[in-house]
Amino acid sequence: MRDVLERLMTWWDAGESVAVGTVVATFDSAPRQPGAVMLVGPGLEAVGSVSGGCVEGAVYQLGEEILASGEPVLQRYGVSDESAFAVGLTCGGIIDIFVERIDRTSYPELAEVAGDIAAGRPVAVATVVAHPDPARVGRRLVVRPEGRPVDGSLGSERADDAVVDDARGLLENGRTETLEYGPDGQRRGEGMRVFVSSYAPVPRLLVFGAIDFAAAVARLGSFLGYRVTVCDARAVFATASRFPSADEVIVDWPHRYLSAEAAAGRIDGRTAICVLTHDPKFDVPLLEVALRLPEVAYIGAMGSRRTHDDRLERLREAGLTDAELDRLASPIGLDLGARTPEETAVSIAAEIIAQHWGGAGDRLSRRAGRIHH
Repeated sequence: MRDVLERLMTWWDAGESVAVGTVVATFDSAPRQPGAVMLVGPGLEAVGSVSGGCVEGAVYQLGEEILASGEPVLQRYGVSDESAFAVGLTCGGIIDIFVERIDRTSYPELAEVAGDIAAGRPVAVATVVAHPDPARVGRRLVVRPEGRPVDGSLGSERADDAVVDDARGLLENGRTETLEYGPDGQRRGEGMRVFVSSYAPVPRLLVFGAIDFAAAVARLGSFLGYRVTVCDARAVFATASRFPSADEVIVDWPHRYLSAEAAAGRIDGRTAICVLTHDPKFDVPLLEVALRLPEVAYIGAMGSRRTHDDRLERLREAGLTDAELDRLASPIGLDLGARTPEETAVSIAAEIIAQHWGGAGDRLSRRAGRIHH
């Protein structure tokens, strides 16, 4: 949704109606993840993508129909359906797409949701995409962290309470998925499917060490959608002009900065940490802090095998356990044969992606089975 939100808000502000198709579930080798969105605007303009080109034509046609009827539809596309081949879903996957008409009347909370997303405030939108009572399909709740208001209703207090509780759990972890309940929110029932789209703050990439490799990692991290911070204690090297792709450049001792960020609650389970200084006076105190953080997505450190062995010895002397040291990716990156800073940045990014999705880092042409994890 983030990539089409500005266009959607332009139409919404003008009082126009827009058909919004959202991927709410995927199975097997689906081309896009849940949350991918395609708009069919008031002038029948298509914006965004739900399948990388496979079923856009069919969703566009469905969007035209829903702009006219106003009735939301949950549609499945997959190789088991004859229509899937007709619309081009030949990758072997199955996707569920929920298409609804959105305007100021049907979604009055959208402006506040857009404001939360723009300001980096966590917010989740829970939408009923299937229900035995057609009148409840399309109802939504806007859910925020504990202590902040909840807007809307799914049709009953019981359903609202169940979904709010679960949506807050998903939001805390930055997860987007479809949940199933009984028709009135019963935990062990079925019949009501609720799609929860989480808009957590952008994940962070912390790059320690203001070197040429850090500049390349910052560029790639920004490209991948991270909020990038470069930190180094040496003010002469840690300058914004040297790292134009970084969102911020911090002059501070790395371990002190990371400790302060963790204490402020700005480090979470989606944060990636890259330690590129390969200087023990910076690395060891920093890794002592990083490896003891309860929730971090990735911790990698640059250096040769000899540097790695020396680093492990120093960290053990500092009291770190084998379980804590097992969290460290060192030497950093996948074996791509990289030489330049840019190639090394690709190998680091590839390792972060592989760890996040459970990939092995092998060549796909030499593997059998499904492509997407």
